[in-house]
Amino acid sequence: MRSGVEQDILQGHGAAPADLVIRNLRLLDLVTGALVETDVAIRGARIVGTYGRYEGRRVLEGGGRIAVPGFIDTHLHVESSLIAPQEFERCVLPHGVTTAICDPHEMANVLGTAAFDYFLASAERMVMDLRVNLSSCVPATDLETAGARLAAADLLPYLKHPKVIGLAEFMNFPGVLARDPHCLEKLEAFAGRHIDGHAPLLRGQALNGYIAAGIRTEHEATTAEEALEKMQKGMTVLIREGSVCKDLAALAPLLTPSTAGFMAFCTDDRNPLEIAHEGHLDFLIRSAIARGVAPLAAYRAASLSAARAFGLEDRGMIAPGRRADIVLLDDLETCVVSAVIAGGRMVEEALFEAREAVPPVGLDSMRAAPVRAAQLAVRGAAEQPVIGVIPGQIITEHLTLRLPERDGCILPDPLHDVSKVCVIARHGRNNNIGRGFVRGFGMRSGAIASSIGHDSHNICVVGQSDNDMAMAVNRLGDIGGGFVVVAGGRVLGELPLPIAGLMSDRPFEEVAAALERLRDVARGIGSGLQEPFLQLAFLPLPVIPHLKITDRGMLDVDRMVLLPTS
Repeated sequence: MRSGVEQDILQGHGAAPADLVIRNLRLLDLVTGALVETDVAIRGARIVGTYGRYEGRRVLEGGGRIAVPGFIDTHLHVESSLIAPQEFERCVLPHGVTTAICDPHEMANVLGTAAFDYFLASAERMVMDLRVNLSSCVPATDLETAGARLAAADLLPYLKHPKVIGLAEFMNFPGVLARDPHCLEKLEAFAGRHIDGHAPLLRGQALNGYIAAGIRTEHEATTAEEALEKMQKGMTVLIREGSVCKDLAALAPLLTPSTAGFMAFCTDDRNPLEIAHEGHLDFLIRSAIARGVAPLAAYRAASLSAARAFGLEDRGMIAPGRRADIVLLDDLETCVVSAVIAGGRMVEEALFEAREAVPPVGLDSMRAAPVRAAQLAVRGAAEQPVIGVIPGQIITEHLTLRLPERDGCILPDPLHDVSKVCVIARHGRNNNIGRGFVRGFGMRSGAIASSIGHDSHNICVVGQSDNDMAMAVNRLGDIGGGFVVVAGGRVLGELPLPIAGLMSDRPFEEVAAALERLRDVARGIGSGLQEPFLQLAFLPLPVIPHLKITDRGMLDVDRMVLLPTS
């Protein structure tokens, strides 16, 4: 019996037939950008031969299609797809995403280390290679109530798991710069391993100090100037194009064959509706090329640069010795995916059907007591801080507006697009309610509520009527979490998300269809936002400037202080 290495040599050398040969391809050469006619020989899960002709025990006819390396999503939260990990795989793998690097941060803020157990169990049973970065900031700050608190000691037992890369986005950059002991403990525990960054607007010497802590990537750069400085200081900038955060237009001019080694792609938060309508990383690639990015630069960023940035040296090229993750394209510039090979296996429905299912967890995560409309009232001065939504961004404006009053209560102002926003603690630790106002949802009536509220995932509700807001909040408790739209005392639409109040237990096609209907319902009460539910979910994110709201109240993120309550 010949050894595996000997078989690799024999098959790569052409002295023995390969397990699988993909014949008559045009291979995108990631060195020169040329399209080279060749076969690709595969043994098991690895490529053994390129730039030649091969015989194989099995032959797949390429038919002149273009072969590029499997795409690598360098940073995402599977939870934001609203579907379970194995269903996420079934959704995105046909789009060419053969590797995804996830941060189970959302579920970890609800369930603690049980989130890691769930994601790692899922990853072990998946066709695509799902890698996990351990959530670094649970909770993100002490200015909100999370369902769990994770210290370095809680993370270390997972460090040697083969699916774990390192430490996920270190979003508490003020804590890093202030040398907070809890931050230092985690950074020191993961010294020498990959540490993801998350430092919006950080520049100059403050950025130097952040990078010096061992942090290597950044997906929060929103301008070319910011991104270039971060690359020049050694970071890999992950160009993000999600459902809410869309940075491709601003950063695409930077992506050239010269800079591609310092840039990669990520989706961060992308829902199944957008995946169904537009695609996943294939959409990012075609959009970048449409904006003038050279195809060589786009495909390098989507594969080789991403692999190198995260220490995945066994992939990123179609080359001998690399993992057999191959995407066959009908067209290079529009990135039309024709077929996908993941780990040497052709991606088809039978592969997904053969997986061992992972039982859902967190089905009892909605622990908030019912609320009454009177509990949502805002009292105080008519001049109030107001969150200003910027469509397509999670950065918000810090506004100060004079709002109408009645019977001592401060009211929303639909004529000027101001709604009330409340955050209700849902983890059973307290009965906190944060109250405030937001401009930009376009709502004329009713309420929209969500159990997804980054990062601690308390209930967030926006509306024009306290009665409708209370009804929407309480309905979330009835359905185990999700999204609800209420108007005139009636539930107009809902999408249950019973897995930790974050994900559905249904197929992605059903979730996409339900989300489409829910969007229409939200438009019916005036919301003009393309993604009202995800935009709502980012209002409580306390590490993104400038004004946010948590269950403890309105938060000035620039100063990291809670504003005085009424």
